[in-house]
Amino acid sequence: MTVRVVVGGALCHEGRLLAARRSAPPELAGRWELPGGKAEPGESVPEALVRELREELGVETEPLERIPGEWPLGPGLVLHVWSARLLSGEPAPLEDHDELRWLGPDELDSVDWLDQDRPAVAEAGRRLRDGRNGRDERRERHTRSHGGA
Repeated sequence: MTVRVVVGGALCHEGRLLAARRSAPPELAGRWELPGGKAEPGESVPEALVRELREELGVETEPLERIPGEWPLGPGLVLHVWSARLLSGEPAPLEDHDELRWLGPDELDSVDWLDQDRPAVAEAGRRLRDGRNGRDERRERHTRSHGGA
């Protein structure tokens, strides 16, 4: 059986992680997740993440790096999570969600995450506490430490 990737976005901005509350389907409604969706045939996982976050939240993002691990979602579906940086726009719950919250690393347990998102959320929280959201922060630290602008 072919396995299809569902990509979740650990969207970080100003030291916080974006949580999205599901509005559908009924068995998931009211629980929180990292927003995202299924990669289409011929689409890379990072491309799918950018498209899904644009469709679901109305924002432009940059995928940074994959969070290690993968989590089964059901027959033929597996979740991959990527950290991402907000480039432009203010996230709004346009599709599949009825509420969004920016959560600091010490607030991540304040919402009822979907079980399959919990390991990636925990890793994203560790990265936020350590001050590293992804490639952009490492690049900025390197530039500062070598006398660049």
